[in-house]
Amino acid sequence: MRAALASLGHDVDTVGNEGLIGAPDHEVWSGAQSAKRFFITQDLDFSDLRQFAPATHKGLLLVRMVNPGRDALVARVASVFATEAVEDWGGCFVVVTEHKVRVKRAG
Repeated sequence: MRAALASLGHDVDTVGNEGLIGAPDHEVWSGAQSAKRFFITQDLDFSDLRQFAPATHKGLLLVRMVNPGRDALVARVASVFATEAVEDWGGCFVVVTEHKVRVKRAG
């Protein structure tokens, strides 16, 4: 996914690049927020809108797909980043499925 998003002009980092593979979720989240990064995940531990309320973070995109294989995931996220106004998603809680993009903003 990194290459696909970078090819669209985004500055992309990964859990692996940060040495956080296998780290607890709170450490991964803290690292992303400390670096002021928009966070993309499939991990349902990040799905609680109360815990990850809009405007309390730099932005979170939760990808929910029926068949979340790597190729399908990369294709869907790249498609969303190529066609949606992702530059407006700072601080938002976003859920992407195969057919929908839902953006929850503060207020």
